[in-house]
Amino acid sequence: MKTAGICTALLIVFAIGCGSIGEEPSEAEWQPLFNGTDLSGWTPKFSKHSLGENYKNTFMVRDSAIHATYAEYDTFRNEFGHLFYKTPFKFYRLRMEYRFTGSPTPGAPVWALRNSGVMILAQSPQSMMVDQDFPLSIEVQFLGGDGTADRPTGNVCTPGLHIYLQDTLTSEHCINSSSKTFHGDRWVKMEVAVLPDSTIHHLIEGDTVMSYARPVIGGDFLPKDYPLKEGTPVIEGFIALQAESHNIEFRNIMIQKIE
Repeated sequence: MKTAGICTALLIVFAIGCGSIGEEPSEAEWQPLFNGTDLSGWTPKFSKHSLGENYKNTFMVRDSAIHATYAEYDTFRNEFGHLFYKTPFKFYRLRMEYRFTGSPTPGAPVWALRNSGVMILAQSPQSMMVDQDFPLSIEVQFLGGDGTADRPTGNVCTPGLHIYLQDTLTSEHCINSSSKTFHGDRWVKMEVAVLPDSTIHHLIEGDTVMSYARPVIGGDFLPKDYPLKEGTPVIEGFIALQAESHNIEFRNIMIQKIE
């Protein structure tokens, strides 16, 4: 991953405080973020391309799922893509199903084999530079099995952010979860909980596989002269589906707000 330029029109919301630990939050009903028929409410942003351009029809809807597909690519040239939902969220539970299909796209980096994810607490798509590869965000990383090796999914990666693991600030960019490996073109159920006490949990097939807390601005992916100081807490941001070069499908995308 690499990030180019300075994001000058930030719409991430930051705050020093969160809800009091120990308070019992109220939970709303689950609501769909995807209508199952088209990309209404979602906006694509591809590296090297303008906001709103769905480069080579990468994102499309078929069979009640959002597809990131590379059928129109002759080769992949680091056109990393993200499909942003229209509004930011603060405290919530997000769930969906995903599955990888097919073979690697020609020209794709080796690390991108069956690699994608959903970005949470992300900067707004409007604030990304044209040649910016990844939004400042937390990536709930999805990895598919290669048929032989162990490849846990539901991992965490942090372009432009740091997180706390067991009260210790970590600058490690990607950290593996405790999940098992899912080989083949199968659907996997994922959930992420962003809670008022500043903790974040990743669940795969109902099992909690990763927990951390207190995301803050920082790291090697932070652009030079970034207008927000390292250590600034991040408690609100956008949700974006990722397209990193391998075919993937997303369906049953639902959110439950926590007040």
